[in-house]
Amino acid sequence: MTLLADSDIKLSLESMDGWVFVDNTIQKEILFDSYMASINFINQLAEIAEKNNHHPDLLVGWCRINITFTSHDQGGVTLDCIQMANAIESFQNLQTK
Repeated sequence: MTLLADSDIKLSLESMDGWVFVDNTIQKEILFDSYMASINFINQLAEIAEKNNHHPDLLVGWCRINITFTSHDQGGVTLDCIQMANAIESFQNLQTK
């Protein structure tokens, strides 16, 4: 998978709420009503990441998760990163309904 141009990354993120492009990564913070809700979300996210063989870096705090995608092999953002961010957006929308 090849790296995406910065302009392509920014264009892709325009349609995704809360994602930012920083230091060759895409990142988002998601807030939850409880700590256990965030842990349940991570467990379900782990299943999606494993299925797609593209795993985020996660920082877990009280009622929040910071998600970061980059391709460590490629040294930046690839289409896999964008696709996983889209998957999280779809998954997150299902969780809040």
